[in-house]
Amino acid sequence: MSGIAGWVDFSRDVSARQDVADAITRTMARRGPAVGGTWTCEHAALGQRVLSAHGLEGRSLPLTAADGSGTRAVISFNGELYNAGELRARLRSLGRILETSTDAEVALHAYLEWGADFVGRLEGVYGFALWDERRQELLLVRDRLGVKPLFYAPAHTGVVFGSEPKAILAHPDFSPVLDADGLRDILSVARVPGHAVFRGMREVLAGCTVRVTREGTTQERYWGMRLGEHTDSLERTVSTVRELLETVVGDHMVAEIPPAALLSGGLDSSSLTALAAQVARREGLGTLRSFAVDDHDPSLPDGTSGNEDHIYARLMADHVGSDLTEIPLGSLDLLDPALRASVLGAYDLPINKGDQYASLYRLFGTARRHATVALSGECGDDVFGGYNWQRLPEWVFAGTYPWVAQGRDRYVGNDEIFDAGLLAKLDLTAYELDTHSAALAELGAAGQISDPKEARHREVTYLALTRHSRVLFDRLDRLGMSCGLQIRIPFADHRLIDYTFNVPWAMKSFDGREKSLLRAAMRDLLPERVAMRIKTPYPNLRTGAYDRVLRERLAGIVRDPHSPSAPLFSEELKQAVASHGADGLRQGVSRAALETALQLDTWLTSYDVRVAL
Repeated sequence: MSGIAGWVDFSRDVSARQDVADAITRTMARRGPAVGGTWTCEHAALGQRVLSAHGLEGRSLPLTAADGSGTRAVISFNGELYNAGELRARLRSLGRILETSTDAEVALHAYLEWGADFVGRLEGVYGFALWDERRQELLLVRDRLGVKPLFYAPAHTGVVFGSEPKAILAHPDFSPVLDADGLRDILSVARVPGHAVFRGMREVLAGCTVRVTREGTTQERYWGMRLGEHTDSLERTVSTVRELLETVVGDHMVAEIPPAALLSGGLDSSSLTALAAQVARREGLGTLRSFAVDDHDPSLPDGTSGNEDHIYARLMADHVGSDLTEIPLGSLDLLDPALRASVLGAYDLPINKGDQYASLYRLFGTARRHATVALSGECGDDVFGGYNWQRLPEWVFAGTYPWVAQGRDRYVGNDEIFDAGLLAKLDLTAYELDTHSAALAELGAAGQISDPKEARHREVTYLALTRHSRVLFDRLDRLGMSCGLQIRIPFADHRLIDYTFNVPWAMKSFDGREKSLLRAAMRDLLPERVAMRIKTPYPNLRTGAYDRVLRERLAGIVRDPHSPSAPLFSEELKQAVASHGADGLRQGVSRAALETALQLDTWLTSYDVRVAL
């Protein structure tokens, strides 16, 4: 687990600004609290922080490779290579001398041995920067699905980069500005890959390499999902999925300290827990630890709070012999300003699910007391078709992102909170339609699939894995790493997705249920009640008291003429709040809309963001 940061500028001596290199690297301290360092030359500075010095063998960070004429290349690496052992052996057979047991050194020497094509040989998740001193060239590389983050922004004749936006924000040449595109990303539930909300900041696209030279910056794709024909029988497909999951989970269980499992009692997390428990027993790793949220709140009336996740989590933990820790979700304590400030500080962006992110932050913080790595079942729905918007025709064929079509009612209230002229300028509906069309253009001609229904389902799977899952990856990385917990996502392994992407929808749901294929592949390892459980969303608070506090806080912001959000609010809202306080907010305004407005105001203030619409 680590965080990287750096700066390249071809017009000035970067080594003369060691203070800047140190400052941007310090922002990654939560990602790597154990040890870190910076390396500088005339036009480049690379920094890295890591959770543990294990495997470094006394080497300083970032790692360098040298020859008789001096430093050849430097790497700042965040991630894991699942084929590091295989690559290390191959490199040594070619005469390369590797002095540590780190994945970073494997990637560095792979580049020196095979050049730019080395990326295709890497199996794993990563976001890293590699500076070639001879070629005076920077490479920014992100894993195939984009599980690990990597951001960059132009700065004079070069770039600033980092694992999180905060690294770039710490550079004196970058000022935080929110423009219309950034606000569209905040208010929409269809954020665009590559966008980073802050004006001028970008993220390296999943499966891509960004190359920075004196001539400029270019981006090149080295992996992507491709349409093809699936020829395996159902029986063969089920067995292949099981084999792939066993391989993937086994690879994800390799860690300095045995990983734990985040367990909800649903099909996805239970499947991974069962496989992880098998690995733990086979490899002598001890009892698998697991962690679950218990959202039952005894302070609330029966039926107003909670679902049965904790019951199924306990059933699953007992079934595989896992040591389960249950973490109370609570209710109004999730409104604690200090907790919400920590979440915002981890995420660097406004969010619209404050209760969910706050509870995840608490879950990860508790898990971190016992483990440094945890497995998550996120992305299982995206891969195997677990969401209703992947199944029900009214959303699948809505002509836009299906989760947008399904969720419109959840975001009711933006038009009552924000200025009508502003919303007309943003035109979120057109934005969502345009970006949806652009996403499908990336995939290519789904029309080559003869069945139009199957063609659309393939498109929806592509959208789920390239758009929807981005939110899942971001929250797990930011919130987990802020607590010092590395969260691994086996379902987001490209080896699994390379196989399942072209499996026909009729086979993924062969028995008429969601995730039929996964259920069939894993059923023998699960209790019957868990195997047949329908999908249940992450627990949300179902209390009016929570929403009332949100309304009161938003009313306080609306009444404040000095609020940075004041120009964004509608005049009607300002008048209604002035006359009736929190009661001026219509009851139909959704929690998501309230959370978005509150988070936006706090973010603008905390990050000193200038609004330029």
